[in-house]
Amino acid sequence: MTALKEYQRLEASGLWRPEPDAQRREVVVSLGDASLTISEFSGRPLAHWSLAAVRRANKGQTPAIYHPDGDPGETLELPDDETTMIEAIERLLRAIDRRRPRPGKLRVVLLSAVAATVLAGAVFWLPGALLEHTRQVVPAVKRDEIGEALLARITRISGQPCMTEEARLPLRHLAQRVLGDARRNDLVVLPDGVRDTAHLPGGLILMNRALIEDYEDPDTAAGYLLAESLRARASDPLGDLLAHSGLWATLKLLTTGALPDATLDAYAETLLTEAREPVPTDTLLRAFAAAELRSTPYAFARDVTGESTVALIEADPRAVEGSRPVLSDPDWLRLQAICGG
Repeated sequence: MTALKEYQRLEASGLWRPEPDAQRREVVVSLGDASLTISEFSGRPLAHWSLAAVRRANKGQTPAIYHPDGDPGETLELPDDETTMIEAIERLLRAIDRRRPRPGKLRVVLLSAVAATVLAGAVFWLPGALLEHTRQVVPAVKRDEIGEALLARITRISGQPCMTEEARLPLRHLAQRVLGDARRNDLVVLPDGVRDTAHLPGGLILMNRALIEDYEDPDTAAGYLLAESLRARASDPLGDLLAHSGLWATLKLLTTGALPDATLDAYAETLLTEAREPVPTDTLLRAFAAAELRSTPYAFARDVTGESTVALIEADPRAVEGSRPVLSDPDWLRLQAICGG
């Protein structure tokens, strides 16, 4: 059976030369499943050529001359009148060639796959990894500088931070009571701009004056301050800034130690306009209990009806005994006049 199904048996006559200096001999060529058999007319085989290793030495010319791959000295010449055999061999050689591995094509495929992997890493892995690395290596003093730079931009809109000489100590006492001794200077009261509270890299917490001026006791302001500290603790403020600002700003900070002015301007605007994620109620309740603060005043300040904050009201951890004092009455009155009102 031949390698081409339409032929039961395919033979032709040709001239075979085993080596360059040898006499050409007239032979019978048989096309098999995987080889060419070269025989004497008596039937004695002289050579077997694997079809996968057959090459044509004079493509498109006649008579057709073939040789084994790597040995052009051994040749088989098929005359013009053996067109059936020549066409059959050529068809088989084309089919075999299509199935050969393509080193160049494989190289392109492999290089493309590597390039795609690198690109995917650059797009999906690099920004996150770079942000995390930058967040970890930026020192506290640089975080403070970034926070102050953001505050300077925010105060262009909100007005300068409120402060009177009489309110300076009460403000520190409020921060100390809620945030701890080490953070007694981290609370800033603004006359406008910020909705209620916001936080900055370096630990600063901003508070709208209304939270101090509009309530009878300091528990509400303390509750907002506590909630904002939890929000800042849940995600690194510098990480939030870098995530908002993107890869270029992160690279700039990592390589030069500074953020572009446009980045700080854009983020300052975001802090003043975008709604923030609420702190989970169970987290709030645990924090109010630890701080010995009533959660009810904060709950009603967020929603005067109490409908959306009912869990903070019903599960108030200090509903019976009340809050551990936040400020004395004289200090609270002095603090309420911090903006001169």
